[in-house]
Order: sequence, then C-alpha cells, then structure tokens
Amino acid sequence: MKSSKSLYWKLSAYFFFFFFTWSSSYSLFSIWLGQEIKLNGSATGLIFSANAIFALCMQPLYGYISDRIGLKKHILFFISCLLVFVGPFYIFVYGPLLQYNVLIGAIIGGLYLGVAFLAGIGAIETYIEKVSRKYKFEYGKSRMWGSLGWAAATFFAGQLFNINPHINFWVASVSAVILVAIIFSVKVEMSSYEMEKAESVTLRDVGNLFLLKEFWFFMIYVVGVTCVYGVYDQQFPIYYASLFPTESIGNQVFGYLNSFQVFLEAGMMFAAPFIVNKIGAKNSLILAGFLMGFRIIGSGLVVGPIGISSMKLIHALELPIMLIAIFKYLAANFDTRLSSILYLVGFQFASQIGASVLSPIAGGLYDSVGFSRTYLIMGGMVLVFNVISMFTLLNSKKHKFIRKDVQENTQII
Repeated sequence: MKSSKSLYWKLSAYFFFFFFTWSSSYSLFSIWLGQEIKLNGSATGLIFSANAIFALCMQPLYGYISDRIGLKKHILFFISCLLVFVGPFYIFVYGPLLQYNVLIGAIIGGLYLGVAFLAGIGAIETYIEKVSRKYKFEYGKSRMWGSLGWAAATFFAGQLFNINPHINFWVASVSAVILVAIIFSVKVEMSSYEMEKAESVTLRDVGNLFLLKEFWFFMIYVVGVTCVYGVYDQQFPIYYASLFPTESIGNQVFGYLNSFQVFLEAGMMFAAPFIVNKIGAKNSLILAGFLMGFRIIGSGLVVGPIGISSMKLIHALELPIMLIAIFKYLAANFDTRLSSILYLVGFQFASQIGASVLSPIAGGLYDSVGFSRTYLIMGGMVLVFNVISMFTLLNSKKHKFIRKDVQENTQII
C-alpha cells in the first residue's frame, strides 16, 4: 500500500492550490460585481441565486458518480482542467455578458462557477475524506492546507484588485495549472472489495435516504443554520468596505483581514478534530450554530471597522468545527458507502437550494431596509433553527455497518 504520508502531502497540496485558485477568483466576487460591473444588491442576489441553482444541479450527480467510482480520481481531474480556464472566463466571457445582460451572464456564470467551484468543492472534500479514512490520516489536518491556500491568495487579493481585478483572475488560472500537475501525480490503491462496494451503490440506495427522518432532521439544520449563514456571508464584503472612508481602502483592509482570519481558521482546522472528538459531532454542530448566529447578529449591532472586523474573525472558530463535525456526524449515523452523496446532497445540495431561494430575498432586504436590520433578522433565524436541532439531531450512532479491510487484489488508480 502506498505511503500514507506521501498521499497526505499530495492531497494537502491539492487542497492548497484549489483554494488558492478559488480565493483568487472568488474571494472579492461580490465587490467585483458591485464596483467593477456596477450591479446593485438585487442583481447581485440574482447572480448568487443562479450560482446556487447550477451548483445544486451538479451536486447529486457528483455525489452519485463519486460513490460509484470509489477512490478513482476522475472527478478531480475534470475539475482541475476546468479551472485552468477560470481567468479567461471571467475576463472575456463572464464580465462582458453581465454588462450586456445580467440574466444571460448569471446563467452562463452560474453554470461554470457551479460546476467548477460550488459543487466541485464538495466532490473534492468527500474524495479526500475517503482517502483519509483508508490511509488513516486526519482529514482536518489535510483540509487545513486549503484554508492556508485561501489565506495566501486573499492576502494579496485586495491590493491586486485595486490595481486591476484581472490580475487576480490570471493568478487563479496559473494556480490551476499546478492543480492538474498534482492530480496527475496522485496514485491511490483500491482493493477488489472496495471496487465491489462502490459499484454496489444504486439509485435506490440514494432514494432510501429520503425515507429516513434522521436525514431530514440533518437537512433542517443545514438549511436553517449553515445555509442562512452562507447567504449572510455572500455580500458581507460590500457592507464591510462601505464602513471605510473609501471603498479602495475597505477592499484592501478586507483582503488583509480575510487573510488573517483564514490563517486562524487553518490553525483551528488542525485543532477541530480534537474538539469534535471530545464533545461529539452533534454538540459540535450546535456549538458552531451558536457561533454563526452570534456573528450575524453581532454584525448588525456593532459600529465601525473595528467592531465589524471582530465579527469577521468568529468565522475562523465556527467553520472548522462545523466542517469536521458534519463529516463525523454523517459517518457515524449513515451508510459510509454513500458518504459522497450524504455530504453533497445532505449538506451541499440542501445549502444551495436554500441559497437559491434566500439570496434574492436577502438582496432585496439589503436594498430596502439596509444590511444591519437584515443581519438581525437572519441571525434570529439561525438561532431558532439551531435550538430546534438540539432536539432533532442524533446523539449517537443510529445504524451499524460491518466494515471489512481487504488488502489483497489491489490496483492503482
């Protein structure tokens, strides 16, 4: 069996450069739409809604294919090649289309961004989580490098945006070329038993998930807590930049702050598995939910750059705990053969459905009642659903499955 250490470092590097590519092209996305493309809050909300719709169309497909092919790396290779063209797409296709017709631009952009990033990240995370379970390294320590990749890109993103937003897009394409080289070098062993187990996944298995009330209770948490939080975070950079004397100063400071926050997030990603293992997956999800609600409400109450910056840093605490807890919760309570489908449908898909509905509503509220009041409404929703989840999420393993470790008859994929 190939060295666990070698795979850990290669997949950690893949995480780093994927998030570097994503951050370079997307961390200032809402600022780019508002300041460069000159769109208002409602139009921006429409674009985020389109992104969510296309992502949710791809997530079940990614999940089913991923579970059917097991540890084969076909999806990661496809995503990596797609991202090589991210710079030219933003500069020569997406931006001009949005200026010509917002609806057409939103559809074309939603298709590309949904497939490459918003659905792609779930496929990547579930693949590496599967490999981490097989080769016995902690997923959170590998995912930490993704946070570092995002931080490294955002550190310069604000400055480069003020010079020329196109620079960030070209940097993203260069980073994606490295992604392709990394995935070429990754070799994962897959036993005959693992191949048979993956091929045993059927659409009926997927359908049976929706007959489980426990699965629906989990999705209630996702939509009511993590989805509302995600919608809140979409246009947060616009509000943040508006609190400074000029938008360019706000963009630059946001880049620095976002980078610092993600460095803290990376450190928490290293510590999160210990916290989740200590207090349990369910309690960790509830803790993350209260942190999300506190940040949203706090963003509506604080005044000035220092207060809003302190709210931004809370993200470094809750995201690692929530992400690790979700994987451990799903692995503990549902069939591990369906790990990709569980994550991509139960978490990612449910989040995007909620975002597709809530993003335009949030955009309209931003324009009509302002950011602060909208944040108070959204924060209250998160706290209500988090309290409900205290009584509906599972405390312990609900289903038990026999796991076999078959070492013979392996092949490299």
